[in-house]
Formats: sequence, C-alpha cells, structure tokens
Amino acid sequence: MDLVIVESPAKSKTIEKYLGKSYKVVSSIGHIRDLATTGKYGLGIDIDNGFIPNYVPLKGKKKVITDLKKLVKEADKIYLATDPDREGEAISWHLYDTLGIKENKYDRVLFYEITKDKVLEGIKNPRKIDYNLVKSQETRRFLDRIIGFRLSRLMQSKTSGTSAGRVQSVALKLIVDREREIEAFKSEEYYTITAKFQDFDSELFKYKDKDIEIKSEEEAKNILEKLEKDFKVSSIESKNKNKASKFPFTTSTLQQEASTKLNFNAKKTMMLAQKMYEGIDIGSETVGLITYMRTDSIRLSEEFTGSAFKYIEENYGKNYIGYVKKSKKTENVQDAHEGIRPTSILRTPDSLKKYLTNDEYKLYNLIYRRTLASLMADAKTLATTIILDNNDYQFKTTGSTVTFKGYLEVYSEFEDTKDTTLPDLTSKLNQMITSDDIIYEQHFTKPKPRYTEAKLIHEMEELGIGRPSTYATIMSNIRDRGYVTMEEKKFVPTDIGIQVTDRLQEYFSNIINVKYTANMEEDLDKIADGKINNIEVLTNFYQVFDDTLKKAFAGMEKEKPEETGEMCPLCGSPLVIRKGKYGEFVACSDYPNCKYIKKDKPEEKIIIDCPNCDGKIVEKHSHKGKVFYGCNNYPKCKTAYWDMPTGEKCPKCGEMLVVKNNKTKCSSCNYQKEE
Repeated sequence: MDLVIVESPAKSKTIEKYLGKSYKVVSSIGHIRDLATTGKYGLGIDIDNGFIPNYVPLKGKKKVITDLKKLVKEADKIYLATDPDREGEAISWHLYDTLGIKENKYDRVLFYEITKDKVLEGIKNPRKIDYNLVKSQETRRFLDRIIGFRLSRLMQSKTSGTSAGRVQSVALKLIVDREREIEAFKSEEYYTITAKFQDFDSELFKYKDKDIEIKSEEEAKNILEKLEKDFKVSSIESKNKNKASKFPFTTSTLQQEASTKLNFNAKKTMMLAQKMYEGIDIGSETVGLITYMRTDSIRLSEEFTGSAFKYIEENYGKNYIGYVKKSKKTENVQDAHEGIRPTSILRTPDSLKKYLTNDEYKLYNLIYRRTLASLMADAKTLATTIILDNNDYQFKTTGSTVTFKGYLEVYSEFEDTKDTTLPDLTSKLNQMITSDDIIYEQHFTKPKPRYTEAKLIHEMEELGIGRPSTYATIMSNIRDRGYVTMEEKKFVPTDIGIQVTDRLQEYFSNIINVKYTANMEEDLDKIADGKINNIEVLTNFYQVFDDTLKKAFAGMEKEKPEETGEMCPLCGSPLVIRKGKYGEFVACSDYPNCKYIKKDKPEEKIIIDCPNCDGKIVEKHSHKGKVFYGCNNYPKCKTAYWDMPTGEKCPKCGEMLVVKNNKTKCSSCNYQKEE
C-alpha cells in the first residue's frame, strides 16, 4: 500500500477516488505541531544557541500523529502531498520529521489542481522536500513569534492594546496615517462652468489654450459675463481605441475584486476558494473546480489556454480569440504556479450552479469569467472629443461607444461599459451652435478616502508588505483586536488603534515601517531561493530588536488605568478598570501591594424551576463559552441541559422537553411534539 498525506479531509476523499485501491489517502488536518510557548520569553526558540526551535504537537493532534505513525510503518511508500506553497512545504517537513519517515521511503508531490489528470501527473513527477522553502517559512514563523509575543507583552503592559505584529502593525499604521491625512486636510474651494445643450453638456477646461482653474465665485461670475450663448464648434476628433482585459486572478487581485464586486471580505473569499480548490461534488464526480488559490502568478498553462481558445472560437467566433497576457513584473515562467483559473473551461458557471451555494456560484462565476476574458480579444471603442470655443474660452465634451465587445461579451457584468453617445456635429464644424444655459457650480477638494479592505490589500501588495496568503488574517486581526471599526465599508482607527501605533512609533519606527517590512519579505524570498542564510537574517534582526525592546520597557510611559470612583474596601486606594485575559475587571490600584478584585455576581437568567430540587434552571456558559442550562444549586444539584428546557414533561418517558432547532423534543427519548 502507498500512503498519501494531504492537509485537508475534503481533499483526501477526492484524491483517493482518483488514485485507486492501491493508495490510501489521509489528512493531517493542517499543521500537526508548532513552536512551544516555553523557554525564554515563552518563544519556544533557543535564540542564544542559534535560533533552535522547540516544536510540540498542537492541541488535539496527538491522536492524529499516533494514527499517522502507524500508517507510515505499514506503508510501502509515502507521498507528502500538502499544499504547493511554503506553508505546505513546511507542513510536509514537519510530517517527515515528526513521523520518523525514512529518506528513501518518501516523495514530495504537488497538486496545483485537484483533477484526476493533474493528481496522476503529480504522483508521476515527485521530488524531495525543498529545505530552502522550509527555512523561509520557519524564518517567517520565528519573526512573527518573536515580534508578536514580545511586542504584544509591551503593549499589554504600557497601553490598552492587546497585541502587535510584524505586518499587522504596519497595516494598522497605514490606516492611522491615512486618518491623520484626512484630519489635517484643508479643503479648498473651486468652481466649474458648464454649458448645457439639448443632447449633451460641455465643461470649460482652457482659456486661450491654457488650463484654467477657478478659485472663487467672483472669478466664475466674471467669466460668465464674458461668455455668449453661441459656441463655435472648433474641433471634432474621433479615435478608435482598444480596451484590453485584465490579467487572470492572483490571490491579491481575487480578494480585491471579490470585495468590490461581490462584497465578500478577504476571509470569506479565501474560505470559498479553498473549498472549490479541494473538491466539489458535481453529481458525476467530486472535482476541484479551481487551481490553487495562493499564488502571485498570472501565468496560464499551454494546455489550458489551448482549450480556452478553442472554446472561444466555437462559442463566440474566431475574431474573439485574444492572446496570452504577460506581466510587466519579472516572473519565472518555469514556475509551476499558475494564476487562479477554472480547472476546465467546459465547466461553465451555469452548468455548475445547481451544485454550488449562492456564494460559491458568485465567486466561481467571477473567476471563470475573469480567466476567459483574459484570453479574449480587446474590446474596441470609438472615442469622440468635441471642443467648443466661446470668446477664447474652450469647452470640452467626450463620448465613447463600443464598436466591438470583445472580452466584454463575458465580463461586462463586472465592468462599467455604458456608452456615452454624442450628437453628430460634423456638419456644424467651424459653425455656431446655441446653448440652452451656462451655469457655474461650487465644489470643494476632498482628502484621500479611508481604506476599504480592497484598497488596503492593494496598497500592501504595491508596497511589498506581507504576503497575499496572510492578508485575510491581517484584516480579521486588526478588527478583532478592536484597533479599527468599519464605517461604510471603510477602516476607521479606534483610539486604542491610534494609541498602539503611536507608542510603537516612539521606539520601533526603524522596524514597524513599510520599508523594513518590505525588505524583510525580500530576504525571505532570498532564503527560499537559497541565496542568503536564514540564521544571519534572524541574528541581524534580533540584535536591533532586543536592544530597542529593552529600552521601550524601561522608558515607555505606562498608561494610567481608568478610576471607577470607588475605593478599595481593603486598603482604601482607588479602584480602577484593568484588562485581563478574559476582558475588563475592577481591581485595586495599589496592586501588587493589595490584590483586591471586585467580583460582580452576574444576573442569572432564569428559564424554569428545577424539576429535581427547589433551585432554578438558569442560563450558563461552559469554560469554552458554549451556552447550556443548569441548576443554580450546583454542585448539590447537577440537573443540566444543552438545549433550552420548556418546563413540560415528555408524555412518552417523563423527562424534560427542550427546544432544539426550533422544534420541541424530548431531552432523553426520540419524542417530538407536533406544533
């Protein structure tokens, strides 16, 4: 038997069907181990002896590891088939190391799409673990652990914040900096002058062939006095223009487009894409619908483009066939990664709609159409510009009409393609036409807008900070930590977010900034390519970071906790609001000399009288936060229900009836009350 280990249970079922009975495909259910939280600063890294990690099994993974070890011993060959990226490479190495797999007994295989042909092709083209990729991922993990743990403790000690991070804090700084730009912006007044005609409007843009700016109402009125109702048609220019489609999706552009066009946040987009990559039951088979969704590449395989060009010709015509686009960015065309595309151009969105949820369909439709459009011919438009003259004041109006739809035939629902048709004034060239009215309007300059999620992701990618695969987590983190709120789908920094950013900049402006973070990403890429030593990178970073951190702990002013107005009953000092692991609490300000903590007894929500004692059944929470219903005389009475009791007894067995999934059922037998 040959053993194939993947990350996802959903993927394992799909792949096992393709490989047949001689293969057993199992899942590690993601990472199986991570850095311990022991040792110096709880980092799980021996920094003093060359950054030696202490890896331990993740919580709940010991049984998985035990089961995998047994299967590894029984297998003739082991294929490590985790995701085809640095994180996947690291998981393969952790499996290899933890399970004690022998060098001559394993191969590393890559599946860029979960289809039968590509899975079989991957099995036929194995390699060994790429340790440069593993070192790159491990270095990123070390950096994130060191900065995350130690800066977070600083923030918890000195501010109201709970965490800081290598990339997270830079993303937050972008939001805070933009907010300050908006606050500092001084709006300036300006005016526009528009000539109104029966079929179109024309706007003043030049005076004697020089650009004109109107800064006051007085200027606008003065110009109006010099204008007459009649305008000379001084020029009409029409040009044929080509409009090219966009590249196939990368991780970043997919997140941006799904945000603006579908209103999906990055986390939701990646969750849906992951499911479609791993495999969807489409009736006749379970198959991956899209290629791997963590990629920076826009390349498409020749096999796919060939089938797509054939599809375009058969369904739209030969003149709709486009060309394969290439990025201006330097890209290794030998790289096995492709852009995000459908695994088959024949699996149209409409043909799959009945097998997909509404959101899955929306995202698949976007990916399918974007990929198809990228290989279709340019759209052609006729752009017309009319210049009118009125006493040396020149007015301009523009229009555009689509003369050949090209790729817009499939992508128009995601791009604005409205025609702006102008009247044919050719016969009026150098002649006068009369306006219906000439008006001026007041305007004010506006600051740059706050970041939407899509704009922030775009900015981070442009600046080279973070990786597209981490953007979704970063967006969630800054919200979950209370550093930002969302207003009209835009990020607004909270007081805590601003405070944390300012405190970090006091001491860590040399590390928590765009340039340093982007340079670190380049170093991580160089480690992956085997060009630089990862220990040197870590050592250089840590020397600067550790020294700065010690100065910050010693010199950063600590935020004073908010007083409640009450006095401590033990020592008479003021009571203050403090923040702990489980939220805010009230305690003595003279800690650690006085360790008084005010205990507020929460108001109990009574559901029914307890059927087994004189107590009350009240709403409670388990240690994991799950709601249940138990007697308030616990531990004397241990009556408890996971579902809300009604107070009625079951006519069948006499036990309590409860409400589950909006239906009244017995808590013990299979009785269900008819509504």
